[in-house]
Amino acid sequence: MKIKVSLLDKKLFTCYLRVLSVISVFSSFVFIVIKLPDELNFKITMSLCMIVLFVFLYLIMWFFANVQTKTTLKINNSTVIVKIGDIFKETGLKVIAFNEYFDTFVDNKLIAETTLNGIFLNSKKEYINELDKQIDSDRRMERNVLEINTNRIQGKKKRYKLGTIYPFNDYLLTAFTKFDNDNRAYLRMSDYITFLLNFWNEIDIIYAGRSISIPLLGSGITRFKEYDTISEQELLALLIWSFKLSRVKFAYPSKVTIVIHESKKDKINFFKLEEY
Repeated sequence: MKIKVSLLDKKLFTCYLRVLSVISVFSSFVFIVIKLPDELNFKITMSLCMIVLFVFLYLIMWFFANVQTKTTLKINNSTVIVKIGDIFKETGLKVIAFNEYFDTFVDNKLIAETTLNGIFLNSKKEYINELDKQIDSDRRMERNVLEINTNRIQGKKKRYKLGTIYPFNDYLLTAFTKFDNDNRAYLRMSDYITFLLNFWNEIDIIYAGRSISIPLLGSGITRFKEYDTISEQELLALLIWSFKLSRVKFAYPSKVTIVIHESKKDKINFFKLEEY
């Protein structure tokens, strides 16, 4: 078990005190009904048992705080679930991040086959040509074209605004990363914030009462310029913060699910997410 929550964590201790208050109220009612012996030895034994029980209870709560792999948040009257899972097994609409050109050629240069983007495209090989035509001819997409990059040697030429979404069956393909001259995916933090705000605006237009599943965007091979390191926990905090800021509302039973890959499990403190 990876220790993500300290034994002296303030939030954990606050939760523990709440549980103790409930136990205290319940015990008060019980002891009114049940008469206990007045012998000193009995009282000492009972006191020691209670101390051991309370310590054990705290350790149990600490253990479950560290192994927690799912939490449910209420944001803008919407249900947001953060959990470990496989986004391809989720129901509803599923978000897949593309680069700003919506490239579809998986060659481990433009797109790596081990990324969600690569896995998705390899599973839809028979539809790729049609998908390219649909994206290229879609009028709504055309409004989000920033430029035609004729100097680009590999891949497509149309560069789209970050956060642009193209619906494809039960998937939402979104322009997430920029590409440098060596076809390396990168973002500046300002780009990431811009993407998130545009992304939620597009979601608000498209989702039509359906549930949305989103991967932890930026936790893969994306390079963040001007930042040596940015943790998965920080990326998740930004994703949740941007949803709050967007004021998008998912009416019940629709919900937002942020799906964390199993390999990132030890990097996310689920117990702390309620603080966001």
